[in-house]
Amino acid sequence: MAVEVRLPAVLRRFTGGEAVVKGEGQNLKELIADLDSRYPGLGDQLIADGDLHRFVNVYINDEDARYLGKLSAPLRDDDVVSILPAVAGGSTGRPAAAAVAPCISERRARRGVSVVGCGRPGISVEPAPGPSTEPRVPVVGGGRPGL
Repeated sequence: MAVEVRLPAVLRRFTGGEAVVKGEGQNLKELIADLDSRYPGLGDQLIADGDLHRFVNVYINDEDARYLGKLSAPLRDDDVVSILPAVAGGSTGRPAAAAVAPCISERRARRGVSVVGCGRPGISVEPAPGPSTEPRVPVVGGGRPGL
C-alpha cells in the first residue's frame, strides 16, 4: 500500500532533502515505522511516549489524525499524509520568523511582507512589517500558497 507523505523543511534532513516521499502501512503507526526504517531518526521526531508528538500535526487527506484514531488511524492506497510542525508563541527583540525558523521553508514577497510557508498548503507565518520594539507574534492563517 503506497502512501504519499509530505514533509516540512525541518524534517527533510532525514530524507536527503526530499519534500515528498512514499511509505507503506495499514495505519499511521505502521507508516511511521516504515518511514523510520527508510529514513532513520524520522520516527523519533513524530512519536513521543508511544503517541504522536504533541508539537507535530499529522493530517491524512487533510483530516487531523488525532480525530481519526491517532497512530491507529487507518490508511488506504493513494492516501496523502501531511506532517506539519506546530507553530506557537512569539518573541521579544527579534523577528517572529526567527522564533519559528525550523518551520521556514520558503519566503515570498507580498506587498512588502515576508510570507513564510510551513510545508502545508494554506499555512503561512507573517512577521510584523517594519521595525518594532513590541513583541512580534506570528499569524498563522488561511492564505493560499503562491500568494
